[in-house]
Amino acid sequence: MKKKIAYAMLVALALGAPFVGYPVFLMKLLCFALFACAFNLLIGFTGLLSFGHAAFFGAAGYVAGYALRTLGLPVEVSLLLGTGAGALIGLVIGSLAIRRQGIYFTMITLALAQMVYFAALRLPFTGGEDGLQGVPRGKMLGMVDLSNDTTLYYVVLAIVIGGFALIQRTVHSPFGQVLKAIKENEPRAISLGYDVNKYKLLAFVLSAALAGLAGATKTLVLGFETLTDVHWAMSGLVILMTLVGGMGTLAGPIVGAVVIIVLENKLGDLGAFLAALTGIEWFNALGESVGLVTGLIFIACVLLFRRGIVGEIIAFFGRKVANRPA
Repeated sequence: MKKKIAYAMLVALALGAPFVGYPVFLMKLLCFALFACAFNLLIGFTGLLSFGHAAFFGAAGYVAGYALRTLGLPVEVSLLLGTGAGALIGLVIGSLAIRRQGIYFTMITLALAQMVYFAALRLPFTGGEDGLQGVPRGKMLGMVDLSNDTTLYYVVLAIVIGGFALIQRTVHSPFGQVLKAIKENEPRAISLGYDVNKYKLLAFVLSAALAGLAGATKTLVLGFETLTDVHWAMSGLVILMTLVGGMGTLAGPIVGAVVIIVLENKLGDLGAFLAALTGIEWFNALGESVGLVTGLIFIACVLLFRRGIVGEIIAFFGRKVANRPA
């Protein structure tokens, strides 16, 4: 019941957000929140550390952008094509990677994702180092004009809520329980008769498809797609979001995405404000030190609250309930 109330409050807050904040920035936050939730489905509930999720995120953005700009396809078809591209690449990479475990699995995903990066760099329709520019927003269902930022915000919010609901339903389904069992004790899951590789591959493809949906939506919002989204650093960024927010929690990746993206985009403004307030010129350099600040937050997360922000909050209230007198 408390979770439902919390989710209802978050949805209510999200519905009113475009009236107090910049809609494009909020939509970017939503896209990265969905990306982090998709990644968390794999690492948090299946125990598979992929270092190649940027391939699904970026490739889907390129496919959706090409479909919108060059082919002139409807928005919904372009998003579906981007999601399908993420799922297809996930199927190929996952089929090869799940044959290995641990660090070998991670390195295989990284190596194959780098192949996608170099393909995006060389293929003619991607724009190479310049990226795919001038992607139109078009109309949803042929009648909803998405050129208005507020209108597009609510479309993106509906997409993200739908993706989050799918992840939540998956986690709490019998399929999700098997994934948790594989994460906790894979040999025991095998002894119980489960085809572990099949379950891991399905989880990998579902995670890749949702990451692709996030990437395609981001391209629709910003109107361009660049090599940044398929670079290995993007895979590292989504790992950081998940760990900071709370790996293995449903809301943790959302919180982590908000923290990291706000830092990346607003740290310079905060530094300028502090410099004007205190007269200390050093604060102006904060905008150029995003990586340093993010790294410090990651170190603090690992040393002080290893469960992440949401994980520590859940653990705190769990201890209070456990210590309550009967």
